[in-house]
Amino acid sequence: MGPNELLLRGRAAALGVGTAGLAEAALPGLPAFLAPRRRAETQPPLATILRDGRTSWGKGRRPARRCPAGGTVALEPLLSIAPGDWDTFVSRHPSAHLLQLSSWGTLKSQFGWTAEQVGLAQGGELVAGAQLLYRRLPAKMGCLAYVPKGPLVDWADEEQLAALLAALDRAARSRGAIALTIKPALPDEPSHRERLRALGFQPAPFSSVQPRRTLIVDIAIAKDAILAAMKSKTRYNVRLAGRKGVMVREATAADLPAFHALIGATAARDRFGVHSPAYYEAAYRLFVPQGRARLLLAEVAGEPVAAVMVFALPPRSWYFYGASGNTHREKMPTYLLQWEAIRWAKSLGCTTYDLWGVPDEEREKLEAEFTERRDELWSVYRFKRGFGGRLVRSVGAWDRVYAPLRYRLLDAGYSMLNVWRKR
Repeated sequence: MGPNELLLRGRAAALGVGTAGLAEAALPGLPAFLAPRRRAETQPPLATILRDGRTSWGKGRRPARRCPAGGTVALEPLLSIAPGDWDTFVSRHPSAHLLQLSSWGTLKSQFGWTAEQVGLAQGGELVAGAQLLYRRLPAKMGCLAYVPKGPLVDWADEEQLAALLAALDRAARSRGAIALTIKPALPDEPSHRERLRALGFQPAPFSSVQPRRTLIVDIAIAKDAILAAMKSKTRYNVRLAGRKGVMVREATAADLPAFHALIGATAARDRFGVHSPAYYEAAYRLFVPQGRARLLLAEVAGEPVAAVMVFALPPRSWYFYGASGNTHREKMPTYLLQWEAIRWAKSLGCTTYDLWGVPDEEREKLEAEFTERRDELWSVYRFKRGFGGRLVRSVGAWDRVYAPLRYRLLDAGYSMLNVWRKR
């Protein structure tokens, strides 16, 4: 199960907006006065706002850097950035994440979203930015604006941060967004939560968000040390798969139908939400030829029995999508697949391998209950914990609200959907 069930899936579902392969539906009975109103453009262009140091982002803030004689170079907004330039910036940023690459925006754009990159340049060089994903809401509700794993900014630089947030504000508002949702790559610490509140954000009130906790495996160490850090049973299963005749190879585009069949078997057996076959095919074609992903297929006597699609943006790598069939499960093919995925990521220079999502509980509760729980992410925790990763919790998703009434309506719709699902 990968990152397809992201923050906005729950919001969209609350109003009948499907993700890939799901139809949109209008919200019945929406009063006409909730439709977003057009307002006359009274503000100067964003570039002017930033150059003059004027912004609506808090009293007294001057987010742009003036450039007096001998002063610093001014920050300039960029609203049209070549994909190559954007990806170079992302890959070099200390908080680089795959979900901020232009290819991820292209992928989402093929399945109902619109992607936009907003950046700040200083001296002709990109220094901060964010990829926004937009999705229209039905019944003239406006749209959702979401920054996955971003923004990419120096959080210690007040001027840079204020300038970028002002640019994101304006970009999202221009699309009719009811709120700007960010999910920054920050650990869950009180100082970070306080900072976000001071910047005008509030915790996203929706429960269907990207998992806040994950397990991150240190793969900077030697391969023998990686194996030694695993639980003994996991290490045993990795080796058992090889002894039982499981073979792992790099899959090609010709193997995508087999991958789709395994995904379908996993969804039916474990009740996981999955994307359409077209989505996985698009992900393959956008990332694998560029060397940023690999599809690995495990076979027993030529029969596909399990597969994973893993992604890399050194020094980080991620396990996004995995699937297994209903035959030869006793041969532990999924364990050998993970080991081969780690070996691939390490060969690219990655130092971490993110297993992407475990239940949002403290380690003590996870360890006490994982043998009994099978709901939601509990069903995969038992498998993932064996690889010896470090438990990490992010600061989560935060909203800056532009249209409070419509935002509350969306929140109420999502809450009702949750009640209905639990009946």
